[in-house]
Amino acid sequence: MALQIENARPEDREAVIALLQQAELLTDDLSPELTGFLLVKAQEACVGVAGLECFGTVALLRSVAVDPQYQGRHIAAQLVNRLLETAQADGLVDVYLITTTADRYFDRHGFQRVGRSDVPEDIQQTQQFSTLCPSSAIVMKRTVNDHAV
Repeated sequence: MALQIENARPEDREAVIALLQQAELLTDDLSPELTGFLLVKAQEACVGVAGLECFGTVALLRSVAVDPQYQGRHIAAQLVNRLLETAQADGLVDVYLITTTADRYFDRHGFQRVGRSDVPEDIQQTQQFSTLCPSSAIVMKRTVNDHAV
């Protein structure tokens, strides 16, 4: 069965929410347009999702989820790698994420833990950082461009 990565569209929102809820991830602050989100589809069914929300030269990687029936096929890795490539190509400097359960997974993608106070204010002001994720959540960062402007 062929899997396709494509940009999310507003009409994909219900499928994205269902997938995120299945993975027990946050959906309260999803933009209606799903700008910056990628989907993996198998025969029109959404089986994977990840998003990148940009704030100047930094971004927040969020909502990485894969349908349990499709786990083990490196779908999340493909999504994360594609979004990191996009961040680099767009000249972003750092990509941050917030997790309560997947820090070891993101270690393998080059993310490192950082203190909450070391996070740029634009990301600190997101709903995900400031109110939705618990203060005990792990914050991680990966530099994608050392010399970006």
